[in-house]
Amino acid sequence: MEQISSLQGDQSPNTLWSLTAGERHRYAAAVLAMAVTNLCMFGAPVLGGQALDAISADDLSSLHPWLLNVVNTVGLGGSLREFLWFAAGATVALTALGGLFMYLRGRLAARASERIARRTRQRLYNRLHHVSASFHDKNDTGDLVQRCSSDIETLRVFLVTDVIEIGRAVMLVLCLVPVLFAIHVELAWLSLFMMPFITLGAYLFFKRVKSVFQATDEAEGVLTAGLQENLTGIRVVKAFARQAHETERFAVNNAEFRDRNHQLMRLMGYYWSISDFFAMTQMGIVLLAGGYFAMQQSITVGDLFIFITCESIVIWPVRHLGRVLTDSGKAVVALERIDHILTQAEEPKGFTPLHGRAKGNIQATGLSLRYDEANILDQINVDIRAGDTVGIVGAPGSGKSTLIRALLGLYPYHSGSLTLDGEEISELNRHWLRNQIGVVLQDPFLYSRSIADNIRVGRSRANDTHLQQAAGEAALLSSIETFNNGFEEIIGERGVTLSGGQRQRLALARALVKDAPVLVLDDALSAVDSNTEAHILAALAQRKGKHTTLIVAHRLSTIHHTDYILVMDKGAVVQAGPHDELAHEVGPYRNLYRIQSELDEQIRSDLQSAGEHNHV
Repeated sequence: MEQISSLQGDQSPNTLWSLTAGERHRYAAAVLAMAVTNLCMFGAPVLGGQALDAISADDLSSLHPWLLNVVNTVGLGGSLREFLWFAAGATVALTALGGLFMYLRGRLAARASERIARRTRQRLYNRLHHVSASFHDKNDTGDLVQRCSSDIETLRVFLVTDVIEIGRAVMLVLCLVPVLFAIHVELAWLSLFMMPFITLGAYLFFKRVKSVFQATDEAEGVLTAGLQENLTGIRVVKAFARQAHETERFAVNNAEFRDRNHQLMRLMGYYWSISDFFAMTQMGIVLLAGGYFAMQQSITVGDLFIFITCESIVIWPVRHLGRVLTDSGKAVVALERIDHILTQAEEPKGFTPLHGRAKGNIQATGLSLRYDEANILDQINVDIRAGDTVGIVGAPGSGKSTLIRALLGLYPYHSGSLTLDGEEISELNRHWLRNQIGVVLQDPFLYSRSIADNIRVGRSRANDTHLQQAAGEAALLSSIETFNNGFEEIIGERGVTLSGGQRQRLALARALVKDAPVLVLDDALSAVDSNTEAHILAALAQRKGKHTTLIVAHRLSTIHHTDYILVMDKGAVVQAGPHDELAHEVGPYRNLYRIQSELDEQIRSDLQSAGEHNHV
């Protein structure tokens, strides 16, 4: 199995040459196989040309000395008929041998390119798992998917065909041009007349098509991103009857991609037509001049046949350099898009490797965090002892979730200190740190797998007893028992077959089964009813002292039994203390408590009135 881990830290820009590292011997063997193929291709017209001369002279003595020696060696004597049979058989044999080496060339190139594509795709996937969270915040998922799929395929196609084609064109020019001069010097010079124009046209085409392909690729990225986003949110589209709007929006992106692709195809059409004109003009010059030299008897008909065949063998690969350069332009653009990911810095791994289980002491001193030059956290000071249960409240955007992400090491803080058991979180090994925290994020993500598999994300080796206990504490067990397949029920993409409350409880079970020393619930009970919330809070109370628990909530009923509460506003902690103390202290918590109490009282009164009315 190929080693991928050694490639994780590479941040230097990649080139097509550097990508072939480890596979160059296969490409060299493929080029060698191509050389043998070319020799076989050259041998066939040589035999044909010699046969023409022998037929014209009705005598084998007109053959080149080396071929005459071969004929005498195989015992054909002076029979022209026998020589023609020999020439036909040798042509078939050379063609078959060339086909065999062509197969070997394709096999070697395909194996090398597939290995490079696999390795590069693996590097991309690995890097996407290790870049900072802010990178994913700023990049569309659909575009990243395209870079890992379509751009890799573009690169693979180039490596499997065009790398060898470049070697083939260079080899043919270096090998066959001297042969042309050996046959007839004046005709050889004429045969090269159009070559500079073909080569210049290919270069200019490459310069132009690279920018056009980049625009085409980016348009495809926008199209893919929009498609991925709409398919993911298809239920929102349906719920708001936005099908027509989203279809129109997709049509705009689709038309842009079509226009860019049409521009690319138009350029290719121009190139092929113009290069065809130059190539056919070149062949016409050789044919006319060759006919003249044959009439002057400075070249035989057989040699002219060989010359024209060799000229066509040389000129068409040179002309096809335009296609190769087109694919080169695509490959360069694709490589730049791939390199955009591969050169992204990985999030710091931390250099303080700790072992064992953390105690759960969390302390922040003067903690400040900026994002896009805006302060999200500003001079946070908290001291949470191991085993404490702490509630965190505040208006949306007050910094609650950002504080949790800083604790997880997802976002680096710019000043101050944030420690776990006295060790600075920015310096802790990220893998160890996150193993110490069981977290239910504000928007829990679930995999399109079974319920059991989703819970085991928290602990891969959890047995059935662990699953049952975690599901029971998360008040999910009764729901699971209603499913036909129980814990093996497949929940669909992002848990689409579950209700919002079931998704939150499944994410909670995933965090509970981890049994980490720090448990973080980021608005994890917002979608459950009061009875279910009471059941979950009672289960958490049974765990009191085993975990340091942070509960981010909007409903005060979720946190008023915690040891103490942090009240946040505009990225700062403006109040801290137990519920009973904060409820009587002038400040935002008392205002929030009063509003929610009055609302709860109004709801109870309305329910009581409705009950009395129904009783009557």
